[in-house]
Amino acid sequence: MPLLTLAQSQAGGWLPQVAMDRVAEILSMAPIRVYEVATFYSMYNLAPVGKNYLQVCTTTPCWLRGSDKIVSSCRKILDIGLGETTKDGEFTLGEVECLGACVNAPVLMINDDYFEDLDSARMESILTQLKRGDKPQAGSKSSRRGAALAHDSKKARRKS
Repeated sequence: MPLLTLAQSQAGGWLPQVAMDRVAEILSMAPIRVYEVATFYSMYNLAPVGKNYLQVCTTTPCWLRGSDKIVSSCRKILDIGLGETTKDGEFTLGEVECLGACVNAPVLMINDDYFEDLDSARMESILTQLKRGDKPQAGSKSSRRGAALAHDSKKARRKS
């Protein structure tokens, strides 16, 4: 897996068959074994992706907190659907099963950065920054620090 990750990085964010074949050769194993790993894990891309690879978690916790609105915002602003890349090659929109940050749902990963506690307005802001060539601040988009309750939630709990 580390060799596949390195190969993907060196190939520009995806794993061409020649790279998987080379990994199999280095590890002295049948290429099919490498293909099995690469096709099983969603962290490996078997086709080219855009400079900004957006993966929206759509598993139940994120969906309950509005991941469908995040997908809609991305589709509207980027004018692409899930699994598609913009004509300029800047953005690819994908769907992923669980990014492991359910407490901060809905969650989106852009390349290696997590963006949490999203809503449509926050998503549009992130995309606007990326389109300008800026790098938006990763992490929670609410007053939350890490996986702690958001500031407003703490007040609400104290009152009840």
